[in-house]
Amino acid sequence: MKAYLGISGTVFGIVAVLHLLRLVLDWPAQIADWAVPFWFSWPALLLSGGLSIWAIALIRGARTNA
Repeated sequence: MKAYLGISGTVFGIVAVLHLLRLVLDWPAQIADWAVPFWFSWPALLLSGGLSIWAIALIRGARTNA
């Protein structure tokens, strides 16, 4: 379980950093013919960052309970 949480927290953390970089550096994103609007990165940043923090918190909680 700890390995799964560690991998999930890392992946979601990387996704959050990439969304933050997209917003700061004005990187465009496109899926097929659809240009992804920049406002889309704000909720994605909050969601992926929150999931990353949650996974890390669960790992820390598992250490104290073990």
